[in-house]
Amino acid sequence: MKNVLFIAVVSMLMIACKPKGDYKTFTSDPILYSKTVKKLNNIVLENNFPPMIGARNYVYANIAAFECVAAGDATYQSLSGQIKHMPAMPKPDASKQIDFSLAALLAFTKVGNAVTFPEGSLMDYYNELKHKADSSGIPADVLDNTIAFSDTIVAGILKWSKGDNYAATRGAEKFTVKDEEGRWVPTPPMYATAVEPHWGEIRPMVLDSSSMFAIPRPPKFDVKNKNSVYYKAMMEVKSTGDSLTEEQKHIADFWDDNPFTMHVSGHVMFATKKFSPPGHWLNIVGIAAKTAKADFNTTVAAYTLTSIAFFDAFIRGWQEKYTSNYIRPETAISKYVDQEWRPYIQTPPFPSYVSGHATNSSAAAEAMTYWFGDKLSFTDTSLLEFGIKNREIHSFREAAAEAAMSRLYGGIHYRFDNDEGLKAGKQIGELIVQRLKLKK
Repeated sequence: MKNVLFIAVVSMLMIACKPKGDYKTFTSDPILYSKTVKKLNNIVLENNFPPMIGARNYVYANIAAFECVAAGDATYQSLSGQIKHMPAMPKPDASKQIDFSLAALLAFTKVGNAVTFPEGSLMDYYNELKHKADSSGIPADVLDNTIAFSDTIVAGILKWSKGDNYAATRGAEKFTVKDEEGRWVPTPPMYATAVEPHWGEIRPMVLDSSSMFAIPRPPKFDVKNKNSVYYKAMMEVKSTGDSLTEEQKHIADFWDDNPFTMHVSGHVMFATKKFSPPGHWLNIVGIAAKTAKADFNTTVAAYTLTSIAFFDAFIRGWQEKYTSNYIRPETAISKYVDQEWRPYIQTPPFPSYVSGHATNSSAAAEAMTYWFGDKLSFTDTSLLEFGIKNREIHSFREAAAEAAMSRLYGGIHYRFDNDEGLKAGKQIGELIVQRLKLKK
């Protein structure tokens, strides 16, 4: 009997000591949202997701979070209908108190968990969020209401995501390697098969089709005429790579963003991992939001618009890559100029034209400029965890141009790959900013 009484007293004391009313300080912290995005970023990194699949993970998770924000803040509006194939999302029960910031965190995590592997990768973090909210004093009924509402958004987003043709492309025909002059072939040291040759068949969010915005045909492959556009561009890659300054090397390393780099030394092979381009740029969103002192809802909206820009830019870029099937500089230089030549960074396993990094970065820069302006300066610390020193960012568009140029310094793209990628990405980003109005 004494033991029962003791337990009852302790329980009452614990309830009495539970903080009241300050839980929103925890749930509405914009830095917490950035840390939550980073959790998914780490899962994508650890499990070697190709960058375009990572972009798909990020876009659905961020849209789920944003729909929770829009449901609870009258100054924002749902993306349903604005993204023309996105159905209406469930509405919250007006009679129930809901913490919409916590709902956003939980929805992001649960959708992120559902579109990644291994199964359950983010559920420990999901439970940690609930526990911390509870420890911060959220009333039990509010927590239950929040979880229930969040789950309705998760279900709606996941059902919608299944119609984007991702599953169908898993069994699509593999890329056929042909020994034709000027055509892409696998490159050393991995000689990996072409990554996601059917990504152009994925349903875009905002683009009318994967071929929207015409991209000019690349220069005719011609290594016999030293005055040809192609030959001059190829030799620019070689001469630049042969005389890199330390600053150019840093730029190439900083924007490399190769999620899986294979190293070969004699008979020893090992791989190193870094963020992919969308992972790096989403890290930049978090840094920019903190620098701009953005609140929780603005932070979620900025992540969402940027992830949509990346998603559609990948689709357009990959449609072009596997239309042109253009030879990489490394292949041409080592075959026709210098058999021993290798680029400063590793050539990724897909065709050259256009540069995906240039296209994606330019689209992302337009989305971020919309939220934070073109004059926000900050230090990008994203690569410190990989042993690469920081870079100063003075504008998002300037950063996108530097990311594009890094591919020439790295020896993996021609200048025309980068220039046309930047143009296409800017068009995509501008369209997304024009068509999607996250705030009323």
